[in-house]
Amino acid sequence: MNQSDLLAGHEGLLIVLSGPSGTGKGTLVKEISKKNDNIKLSVSVTTRIPRKGETDGESYFFVSEREFIRMRDNNELIEWVEYCGNHYGTPKQFIFDTVKKGYDIILDIEVEGARNFKSIFPQSVMIFVVPPSMEELRKRILKRGTESAETIEERLKRSKEEYNYIDHYEYLVVNDNLDKAVDDISSIIKAEKFSIKRMKKLPDKMGTGGSL
Repeated sequence: MNQSDLLAGHEGLLIVLSGPSGTGKGTLVKEISKKNDNIKLSVSVTTRIPRKGETDGESYFFVSEREFIRMRDNNELIEWVEYCGNHYGTPKQFIFDTVKKGYDIILDIEVEGARNFKSIFPQSVMIFVVPPSMEELRKRILKRGTESAETIEERLKRSKEEYNYIDHYEYLVVNDNLDKAVDDISSIIKAEKFSIKRMKKLPDKMGTGGSL
């Protein structure tokens, strides 16, 4: 039995957000989870140094490279990738425990990790978030003031490459206005709750003798 089968019949959605660094995905997932008690935010593990304002256990679980490798080798991560010189991964136990309780989970994962996640959990809802323009993206990254000019250029280069992955996603959201982007993603989640393909995979609730 694969990992996806272990969640078969559970109602919680797995919602994956991806997009270029600086798009505002972190803010989006926090706002969405704050407005909906049934949505839980999956906190990734990373070897990246915390930025100003980030909190361990809320923004990320910040760990050493040695600890990250230990978690990876002990099969404690669903997926992991290296991105711009740092490692990122999704803790396994939280995902299983939370979805089995019927909660939805929203994950902020970069594109390669998202592809890996989708291959394991094909029922995942994939949303790609973009800035209104590359120039606006540059301004947002510069405004953070946490990275060197070299790192910023590396991130911008990587951002352009990430657009090539859009076809792996079901939805595209432009984060030009935070409130509108939050509403757009919330609408996608609500619509997915009523999709026929999803209903067919749930236990019979209508007394028809099986799933829809």
